[in-house]
Amino acid sequence: MTGAADRKGRVTEIIAREAAQFITREAGSGSLITVIRAESAAHGDRILVFVSVFPEDRALAALAFLERHREAFSDHLKTHARLRPLPRIEFLLDNREVTGAPVENIVGGQGGN
Repeated sequence: MTGAADRKGRVTEIIAREAAQFITREAGSGSLITVIRAESAAHGDRILVFVSVFPEDRALAALAFLERHREAFSDHLKTHARLRPLPRIEFLLDNREVTGAPVENIVGGQGGN
């Protein structure tokens, strides 16, 4: 089991690092989006990438941006991370470090984005 746990840890670290690089390159200057962490879900079939957004009133727009660019991020992972099989990526808001508020989940997108 240690080998599987080590692999999940490496995969989540790689995805968090690549997400941070992708967001830095692709996001505009309207808000600061910071990758907080990534966690494995569904036996590694999904990776949850937690981000914080500043200013907070731009959080929904930032999450909508990430949702729209999820496929481009998957393409980025295909070329930069060499992960097989490629897990499904979901972005979630985690502004607890800024506000102490609970995590907000946007799994499934916002109103048809």
